[in-house]
Amino acid sequence: MEENSFTMKDENGKEIKYDVLFTFQMEETNKDYIVYTDNTTDKEGNIQVYASVYRNEEGKMNLEAIETDNEWKTIETILKTIQEEVQNNNKEQTE
Repeated sequence: MEENSFTMKDENGKEIKYDVLFTFQMEETNKDYIVYTDNTTDKEGNIQVYASVYRNEEGKMNLEAIETDNEWKTIETILKTIQEEVQNNNKEQTE
């Protein structure tokens, strides 16, 4: 994995580059999480964002599915907070 991006193969074997948005560790699960994007957009024009549990084993990153609603709620809260901060910063810059 490069510092801010990594490449994975999709189900068809095509390599896709993902940009890392942020990583964090949740103390209550003692797991590391990664939030990333391939910079594609959905039908509404929103950038697709993905999240996974990650483990760095012998220098190789392994991604695993997020298992609980609590984990998803934490990730969604962090994303919402970041989005609000970016919107507030953009608003301040235009004033």
